[in-house]
Amino acid sequence: MVRAIVAGAGGRMGGRIIAMITQADGIELSAAFERPDCPAVGKDAGVVAGIGELGVKIEDSLDAVIDKGDVIIDFTFHEASVQHAKKAAEKGRAMVIGTTGFTKEEYDALDEYSKKFPLVLAPNMSVGVNLLYKLLETAATVLGDDYDVEIVEAHHRMKKDAPSGTALQLGRVVAKALGRDFDEVAVYERHGLIGERSPKEIGIQTIRAGDIVGEHTVLFGGIGERIEITHKASSRDTFAKGAVRAALWVVGKPAGRYSMQDVLGLS
Repeated sequence: MVRAIVAGAGGRMGGRIIAMITQADGIELSAAFERPDCPAVGKDAGVVAGIGELGVKIEDSLDAVIDKGDVIIDFTFHEASVQHAKKAAEKGRAMVIGTTGFTKEEYDALDEYSKKFPLVLAPNMSVGVNLLYKLLETAATVLGDDYDVEIVEAHHRMKKDAPSGTALQLGRVVAKALGRDFDEVAVYERHGLIGERSPKEIGIQTIRAGDIVGEHTVLFGGIGERIEITHKASSRDTFAKGAVRAALWVVGKPAGRYSMQDVLGLS
């Protein structure tokens, strides 16, 4: 039985991850934690998640619970996730991170830490989105430079980072298939007299409104036709289920950084 520790247990994603753990085979919630000033600290993790008592109290730090589990599941905040990864590396615990908004320096730190423990790091744990990555590789390769590429992403009003980590990864997948450097060709938003669109740019547009869970569309626009590939998430459970699947997979793997493509056998 895999013993899971859930970070950010008082948040919306933390609660859904806890709920999905209780529904999955081969894994159990062994511990949960939050930041010290969170009102959920000291309460039963199941009650906070809205699924009834589980007998697991939410603690106020990873240090308080790290010895109770085999894998840490973290959908918190980029700065916190990096610190949690450092501690996981020190203890040799496996980890699943679905947090987004990392800086280049933070990604580099995670790469360095992952030399000491197995880490699944993915901006989107959804099975459907990770299948979308593979579909986009094929589409971009076939369509080539004759089609303009635009990415539109929409999320709820409370999302802190923009564009979404998923939108950025979609852009990187397409750019790689087209033989382009994503950092050089990405264009974020547009305003004013911008002139004619350059042939190789990849546009990324951001929408923030209401309670949208997550929507991503990649548009290939040619002369006389366009192709749109869209993924829409209607529930956070799709991400939570993917995270639980990753947690079951990563325990016992050699140290290193893995993706959901590895978890799903798509790499």
